[in-house]
Amino acid sequence: MASGFGIHGGKGRCYDTWMDFSECMSRCAEPGDCAALREDYFECLHHRKEYSRINRINKEKERRAALEKSGGKEEKSASQH
Repeated sequence: MASGFGIHGGKGRCYDTWMDFSECMSRCAEPGDCAALREDYFECLHHRKEYSRINRINKEKERRAALEKSGGKEEKSASQH
């Protein structure tokens, strides 16, 4: 990660993001000033936001497929409430 070497020996995929965050931390007055860069770095490492979005999209597709399969009955009854 912070060493700059990736799993295959080249530059790691998040190294540039880490360097931006590290540089910000070295010159900022408050650590909170670098919160956005920290968030970007952790997203690069773990992809949590990306996976959450993919899961929401898949759930919506499943919901729509279930609606189509039931003939839209659930949608009509939900809108009447």
